[in-house]
Amino acid sequence: MLVDSPPEQRAESAPAPPSRRAIRSLGLLGSAVLLVLVALASIAIGAKDLSLAQVWHGLFQDTGTYGDVVVDERVSRTVLGLLAGAALGLAGAVLQALTRNPLADPGLLGINAGASAAVVTAISFLGVTSMSGYIWFAFFGAAAIGALVWFLGGSRGATPVRLALAGTAISAALYGYLQAVMISDNAALGRMRFWTVGSLSSATGSTIAQVLPFLVTGMVLALALARPLNAMSMGDDTAKALGAHLGRTRALSMLAATVLCGAATAACGPIVFVGLMVPHVVRSFTGPDLRWILPYAAVLSPVLLLGADVIGRVIARPSEVQVGIITAIIGGPVFILLVRRRRTAQL
Repeated sequence: MLVDSPPEQRAESAPAPPSRRAIRSLGLLGSAVLLVLVALASIAIGAKDLSLAQVWHGLFQDTGTYGDVVVDERVSRTVLGLLAGAALGLAGAVLQALTRNPLADPGLLGINAGASAAVVTAISFLGVTSMSGYIWFAFFGAAAIGALVWFLGGSRGATPVRLALAGTAISAALYGYLQAVMISDNAALGRMRFWTVGSLSSATGSTIAQVLPFLVTGMVLALALARPLNAMSMGDDTAKALGAHLGRTRALSMLAATVLCGAATAACGPIVFVGLMVPHVVRSFTGPDLRWILPYAAVLSPVLLLGADVIGRVIARPSEVQVGIITAIIGGPVFILLVRRRRTAQL
């Protein structure tokens, strides 16, 4: 005769459900695997139709035609896409936490506009034509506008609303300046138009080497801000009670976002929606904890950027569509969907 065990014994023998932390860790590992696959696809697939055997040959054996295409072009743009995507994702996540606006992106504080205005000025008025020149002008333009927004927003007394308003006003003024310069200077219009679209096609080892120190510094700083930004998300009074330094955290957050977005924009041009979409989507399954949002954004943002770059290289062979156009095409409908979902949730 079978006798049922007591409920207490059955409960003890039942397997424990996986913890939320374990699920997040597995999800982050799966995201890293996806990133590796997309990076390999970025190397294997391009505007020039090469077989996998030719790609392998170009990577490890050939220093001629295949090696030039695979190593000098595809590997360089893949590495730059990895770095720039991670930078834009982290910058977007930090700015969304700083402004307490889940639909914020690096363009909200005028950083993209500052970099673009500096490069357009360098091209039109100073005759700069090299990518190395673009990088430094874009970076300093982003830094200058970031500092100006911080000052106009109230410096140490800055609030999320003040920062957002200052950034929006400055962005509008700078984009008006951009349009005026581009219309009045036909000779430089072609170069400016190509750069302001956003592309990975000009990636070189030299470009990566110049922006790498800034990107690494910004990434480390952004990841280190996870805990104080978590405290600030509960309100200024609660954050102070928990020992958070509001002014210092906001200043360092602005610095991290400016360095990350400035360096990425300097190397690739202004690429939109990556810093908006990925952190927002990530938050839907990680929750509001930035200790998880930031690593996920750093891994999944390059997936979006490199995936869009691969699509742009395939759909217009033997030419290509710049990655900034693809992310805008993808990001527009996604942004509308996010806004509608947020409005429905509020109702």
